[in-house]
Amino acid sequence: MQLNKTTTIGLITVLAALLFIPFLGRVHLFDWDEINFAECSREMIKMDDYTRVYVDFKPFWEKPPMFFWMQSTAMKVFGVGEFAARFPNAICGIVTLITVFLCGSRVFDRKLGLLWALAFGGSLFPNMYFKSGIIDPWFNLFTFLSLYYFILYHWKRNGYDKPGIDKSKIYYVVMSGIFMGLAVLTKGQVALMVFLLALGVYYIYNRFRFYFSWWDALLFLVVAFLVTATWYGYETIKRGPWFINEFLKYQWRLFTTHDADQKGFFGYHYIVLLIGCFPASLLAIPSFFKARYNSRYERDFKLWMLTLFWVVTVLFTIVQSRIIHYSSMAWFPVTFLAAYSIYKWDRRELVYKKYVGIGLWILGGLISLLILGVAIIGLNVKRLAPYVDDTFARGNMEADVHWSGFEGLIGVFMVVALVLGIRSLSRGAFVRAAGWLFAGTAVVVFFASAIIVPKVERYSQGADIDFFIARQGENCYVHTLGFKSYGDLFYTKKERPTNPNSYDQQWLLTGPIDKPVYFVTKVDRVQNWEDPTKYPDLKELYRKNGFVFLKREVPAPAAPLGSPPPPAPAPPSPASH
Repeated sequence: MQLNKTTTIGLITVLAALLFIPFLGRVHLFDWDEINFAECSREMIKMDDYTRVYVDFKPFWEKPPMFFWMQSTAMKVFGVGEFAARFPNAICGIVTLITVFLCGSRVFDRKLGLLWALAFGGSLFPNMYFKSGIIDPWFNLFTFLSLYYFILYHWKRNGYDKPGIDKSKIYYVVMSGIFMGLAVLTKGQVALMVFLLALGVYYIYNRFRFYFSWWDALLFLVVAFLVTATWYGYETIKRGPWFINEFLKYQWRLFTTHDADQKGFFGYHYIVLLIGCFPASLLAIPSFFKARYNSRYERDFKLWMLTLFWVVTVLFTIVQSRIIHYSSMAWFPVTFLAAYSIYKWDRRELVYKKYVGIGLWILGGLISLLILGVAIIGLNVKRLAPYVDDTFARGNMEADVHWSGFEGLIGVFMVVALVLGIRSLSRGAFVRAAGWLFAGTAVVVFFASAIIVPKVERYSQGADIDFFIARQGENCYVHTLGFKSYGDLFYTKKERPTNPNSYDQQWLLTGPIDKPVYFVTKVDRVQNWEDPTKYPDLKELYRKNGFVFLKREVPAPAAPLGSPPPPAPAPPSPASH
């Protein structure tokens, strides 16, 4: 029995909610991005200012406010914490799976739509990121929808033989502009850059034949501008251009320079997509080659998805900073191409190649071994610690984390899903194979997020996050030394400083402080602050799991010149002996 569209959407909604919402608050937010963004949203509420982004109560011009509006709304509903910080992306996961189902159903049919939703929800990183508190899932969705509606505009204008394109071309242009405006409000002008590059590559591929009207292009830009003006314009009119100028300079710096730990290697994003989009990445490979097309629009949509893939991966290979989620926009074309391969195999319009199954065995087997290996290492981590050279990592491994060994069953389940999926592929049961591979991966991510990730987090940052939480409500300063963190802001629930000197690290270390200061550093960097001649008031509290915790008390006031010495302590009474 085939379900109608409404019932199918309801089923996708329920299943996606079950995948993405449970356990959102089970593990602390991770430095940097997750805690950084959650802190911006917390400070929005704290300062009752929703028109400018702040971190540490100073203007933060690296990101526009759209995602922080979502997070701060969730925090008002659920309270400030991990669940609220990640809840917007869980909603994004539900909306994204419905979106790709509807897009696939409109361009092809319901089977392709379901396969696309299954591929997106059942691949490693696309699934995992819907459980995170970072900006990219919403940014990617808005950017994709902008491009999608422009494709529909192009088909409408140029008379493509696609049923269901029943709106006016102006409608599709306006919708494309609205979603582009939302994308820019979410992460910045990189959305427009990706969009225009995709249009440009498509234009070149089609031998410089114009497929749009300049008036329609102008309408698109006007609509996008009006949407972005709700913040960019308001901010500029109210407070002047400084904040926007800093934001634009930061975006340019992001493209032309890199941080010391963000350089990566040249083919970085292709490796990230191959592993991170497993199993969709391997299933997509056959669709990079020519196939038999049944319609003009089928060929054209596949061309757009290939164009989007290459634009994103080449662009972010050129960009100096290489971070995993920079190429996450490519998840849309990769998961579509995977669904398209299965769809064409099932219709016997594309020949299944054995190298796909071999690739699934190799990469899937390595991922399964990695999951199993984490459990084995967890059981023996304290035995392995003495053999690790890095003193900070060795300290991390001393964390008291309980491993039962049953965590390795998640890796075993991955192997079972692989066996059943690849066997179905070899027998020509392609849709069933997709079910085993994608549903199996989704279940693996679900249990790994709930069971393994919280244990791993205890090693990487558990000790310092616990320390920050313990400082909540205490009248003190908390500061990190030698490493960057936003945990000291979010997890201490820092109040807005009243003393501007508190931003000065040297003042906190040696100046006339007005309340106690706690410092957190790492065991391999603490020697920089151990000199008693430089920092005589700095006392070590304790060391735990690679972190060192220090405190500086408020110095006692000096006695005035000429004042009598303090009285000698009274001798003990006989009764005290």
